Amino acid sequence: MQVGIIVLAAGNSSRLGQSKQLVQVGGIPLLRRSTEIAIQTTYPVVVVLGANAAAHQRVIADLKIQTVVNPAWQTGMGSSLKAGLTCLLQVNPKLEAAMMLVCDQPYLSQAQLQKLIVAAHQESKPIVASTYAHVIGVPAIFRKEFFPHLLQSDDDSGARKIMHQFAHLVYSIPFENGEIDIDTPQDLLHLPKE
Repeated sequence: MQVGIIVLAAGNSSRLGQSKQLVQVGGIPLLRRSTEIAIQTTYPVVVVLGANAAAHQRVIADLKIQTVVNPAWQTGMGSSLKAGLTCLLQVNPKLEAAMMLVCDQPYLSQAQLQKLIVAAHQESKPIVASTYAHVIGVPAIFRKEFFPHLLQSDDDSGARKIMHQFAHLVYSIPFENGEIDIDTPQDLLHLPKE
């Protein structure tokens, strides 16, 4: 299965008061850390930037990825998702599945992505998603039959609305600590101690 990965990193971290993309875990900015984990899959990776694009580009400039700047990043994660998927499909029109992940889950691991990839190959359901704190979320893999839904999704809702709408078509994989993301200064207290 030909899979592409979209790393969503376009937001301006307004509630945090600083760039979440540049918050460090183990001395590595979250954006670089999540992008490096995505690269380890050996699948093509597109990073979607928006706010502070130049500063964020600098921390991943040496990585073998593609970046796309979403000029409409303020409209929401859905618009960034569409920008990333459009870019992936331009690079590989025969793409069979796309994985979405965000840059601010500090407990993201190569092992979690690998579990999703294995399930996407083995399971019949067209969406494989992570589950944590009683919700389904990202990282998640969508097979190509869902590309039209993703490309027509609301700018402000992203992939989660589609996962809820088609919950019966989602195969879920537990993601320990997946509910921890960096949105507020309080969230910084939950960073891994590496």
